[in-house]
Amino acid sequence: MKVEQISIFIENKSGRLAEVTHVLGVAGVNIRALSLADTSDFGILRLIVDKTDLAKSVLKEKGFTVNKTEVVAVEVPDRPAGLSGILHVLDKAKVNVEYMYAFVERCGENAVIIFRFDDTEGAIKVLTDRGITVLSGERVYGM
Repeated sequence: MKVEQISIFIENKSGRLAEVTHVLGVAGVNIRALSLADTSDFGILRLIVDKTDLAKSVLKEKGFTVNKTEVVAVEVPDRPAGLSGILHVLDKAKVNVEYMYAFVERCGENAVIIFRFDDTEGAIKVLTDRGITVLSGERVYGM
């Protein structure tokens, strides 16, 4: 029930983000979700893509520093306080959210949020024990 995410370290200068997306597009890699965080000198672009290993390979060939990590895709009710309810469950179980970002697609009536936890296995157990849907990587890559 984990999803592979790639993180690309890019200089904070004009054109670098366009270069990453161009490299992926030429390779036939589809971006499904993304998050960009920056400092004055560099940024970290986090991506969920449909072909993780290919994306990592082609970006490394072009000189980018790329890491692969595991994250969790969670169905969140798309209504007021939907996310709050999920976060309350995690807080009550003392599971820390390191970061999160929204997915580009909905899953039925629900939104999909990508989470990075300090304890991924513990978070998955807490969520599934409470009846909260955690999506498989295969399902997410195909959305």
